Amino acid sequence: MSSIETPPVMQVNDLRLTPAAQPISVSFHAGEIVGLAGLDGQGQERFVEALCGLQPAASGHIRLTADGTSAEIKTFPGAVRAGIAYLPRNRKTQGILPALSILDNFGIATLHQHGRFGIINRRAQRERLEAFRQQLSIVYSSPTAPITSLSGGNQQKVLLARWLAAEPRLLLLNDPTRGVDLPTRLKLYEVFRHLVAARTTTLVLLSTEVEELLQLCGRVLVFRDQTVFTTLSGDHLTHAAIIAGMFGRHDER
Repeated sequence: MSSIETPPVMQVNDLRLTPAAQPISVSFHAGEIVGLAGLDGQGQERFVEALCGLQPAASGHIRLTADGTSAEIKTFPGAVRAGIAYLPRNRKTQGILPALSILDNFGIATLHQHGRFGIINRRAQRERLEAFRQQLSIVYSSPTAPITSLSGGNQQKVLLARWLAAEPRLLLLNDPTRGVDLPTRLKLYEVFRHLVAARTTTLVLLSTEVEELLQLCGRVLVFRDQTVFTTLSGDHLTHAAIIAGMFGRHDER
């Protein structure tokens, strides 16, 4: 999707992931899906974690602009308050809270929406979860069942529902379809496309699968040596060009 007619939601200026790396300056716009590619350890994961304040950069600035307000992103809590949501790669160690129920895992990011004077409105939480259960086709026997009772794909859907309920302006996705089955993958693709079609959410998608990037993204940043080696879009966004960029080459075809 073209971002030419939409305002920037996030601006990254002179960001260095390490002191020796080349700086990164890039903007993300309303209603687009931007992909991040690269060989393992080339900076794309460090970059996406920097965007939500989880990984401090060596220097530079990250600023989110939404609803007439602007906030510089320095910490994860500050990123969440500004309207950024992050779906991590490893849901077992960074995503789910294994000791809690499906409902509690879903509601942890939106307690302020369902609580008053320290009392949680469980009925409102259940109704909200039910709406996302239908939207994302989440399969579970009871919302009070342990999150660990779900399949990996359904756990991923609950985590996505957690952050969608927060109505983020920027949604950062770190390999979101890793380890899920094909029906779940297709459902997630459908949801991602719907989010940007409404132009209320911007998606930044880190994926280890080139075909996934080609299916979903209008623009792909290819990382090498802790910086953006090349940016691909339009007719230049091809499988061969992404692979070439990963190895520090420009596709000449």
